[in-house]
Amino acid sequence: MIVVHHLNDSRSQRILWLLEELGLPYEIKRYQRDAQTRLAPPELKKVHPLGKSPVITDGNRTIIESGAIIDYVIRRHGGGRLQPAPDSPAYDEYVQWMHYAEGSAMLPLMLNLYVTRLGEAAAPLTPRIESEIANHLGYIDGALKGRQFIVGDALTGADIQMSFVGEIAGAFGKRAQYPNLDAWIKRLHERPAYKKALERGGAYSFAN
Repeated sequence: MIVVHHLNDSRSQRILWLLEELGLPYEIKRYQRDAQTRLAPPELKKVHPLGKSPVITDGNRTIIESGAIIDYVIRRHGGGRLQPAPDSPAYDEYVQWMHYAEGSAMLPLMLNLYVTRLGEAAAPLTPRIESEIANHLGYIDGALKGRQFIVGDALTGADIQMSFVGEIAGAFGKRAQYPNLDAWIKRLHERPAYKKALERGGAYSFAN
């Protein structure tokens, strides 16, 4: 049985969605952010030394990092679902998006989150951060032109991995100006498995 160590308002929500899409049984162990610092509670360090979410346990295995978890679940339990055939060109594109989400796209969005807490001290950094956000969201929007999904004509783990980028962009009020990106996120949010994951996971601020 897969156990999802689920932190509220975090990337672990997309792991619940993944498991619902695959129809796999799983358990949720819940953790709450500190109301003041928004940091994960120290109890998560009992699961993994970094004390971060998402993290899953599957038997004697402990897996961290969203992309690694999505890859692991699909390879071990997906039965060929939610990824292109490994010998196809689409698989290379799929892997690229899986790494791009956290390796590149999330960085300026996270910087934006942090510098907004600095007030006027953030002024020197803001133009560069805004430029990078526009660069990445524009790239994703262009890649989605004429597509229903990020790779091919069906949902894959890349959509699940990339969804958090679009959700955070929406939380910052930066998604509406990218119509392909905005429509893609709205389609994902209408999926029955996404809604089921919300029911099981609890309140999620980024389901916008």
